[in-house]
Amino acid sequence: MQTENYRLQVWFDGHVQGVGFRYKTKNIASGYDVNGYVENLDDGRVHLVAVGSIAEVREFVDKVSEVMSGFIRSTDEREDFVDQAYKGFEIRL
Repeated sequence: MQTENYRLQVWFDGHVQGVGFRYKTKNIASGYDVNGYVENLDDGRVHLVAVGSIAEVREFVDKVSEVMSGFIRSTDEREDFVDQAYKGFEIRL
């Protein structure tokens, strides 16, 4: 199993839109070896997809959760391994 294909999807709920969540997440991503994206959802949540090694992805998501903790009420996570390639980390509109 190739650990660099680890994908973690996180749905953040709370006061997470309109507070710079996506831009802060993209900024944090630049310090980690992760690919993926972050996007606002119509239901008010933010969806984060991070792909990389298990350690890098987990550290990245932990940092996002720490930095944005004042805005997050709850999170849902789903993890798996993927073959598809993600290039870079982007904000999806």
